[in-house]
Amino acid sequence: MLSIEEIQLLIDKLEKIKKEDLQKLINSNLKILKDLAIAVDANNQDEINRLDKTLDWFRMDLKIKKEKLTNKLLIHMIETKINQFAKTNMYNSLEIGPGNGMFHKSFLPWRLNYFLDILPEIEGRIRKLFPPQHQKYLKFYLAGFSVYTTSTDKTFENMASAIPQNSCNFVFSWDTFPFFTQEHIQQYLTDIKRILIPGGYCLIHYADCHFDYDLHEAKRGYWNYNTKDRMKKIIENTNYQIIEMEQFKPGANYAIFKEPGNQNPAVYKKDEITID
Repeated sequence: MLSIEEIQLLIDKLEKIKKEDLQKLINSNLKILKDLAIAVDANNQDEINRLDKTLDWFRMDLKIKKEKLTNKLLIHMIETKINQFAKTNMYNSLEIGPGNGMFHKSFLPWRLNYFLDILPEIEGRIRKLFPPQHQKYLKFYLAGFSVYTTSTDKTFENMASAIPQNSCNFVFSWDTFPFFTQEHIQQYLTDIKRILIPGGYCLIHYADCHFDYDLHEAKRGYWNYNTKDRMKKIIENTNYQIIEMEQFKPGANYAIFKEPGNQNPAVYKKDEITID
């Protein structure tokens, strides 16, 4: 039986390969698939609501990730990317969903480090990773919990109002946005614009269900469905400039984009670092 993720992926593929000689056939099949996708999505909505991930689920997920063998090469490649934005201490950074603090060392160069998470105990966990003299440069904010909401979500906007406007030149998030719906991602990117300086960058990990690994994670309910094409559309609709959309490997897809402007003294240059 086709899942909603597989139906959506097929719709994406058919829309992408439209040809004049196949237009009638493709349009006919697209209509059938879109109608089916709407029906399946509506039918599953109650079940999705019942399967919302709780705070305790995220606590257990972090515990499991901490105990698993870490992909050190992947971490190194992500850190290499982060370090390319750490060329000035004039501004601050924001990490969304720091979790176990895997990338904490990379944020030492910034003047202030803002952290946003849904778990209140994350602050104590992250603070232990930084030396005593750096504690005054760490600022923590607790986000409201609504991972699967499909309505306009103002939780992040209300919370982030404590972060000064135009104060950050870099926003980073890894292993967090794949859990969000596309509507939720849109709202986050909209709200992030308030705190970015002109020319500020974002480096965001997302799910690309054109790849079997990501699609599998979406089908089993671990991640939410997304693709590179849809992520690109969300970013462009929020009036960011896309700099790079690549992957280190399936499941490790990232987008680098910036707020228009030239105030940022740190200028990112695209490279070709990838891993198999």
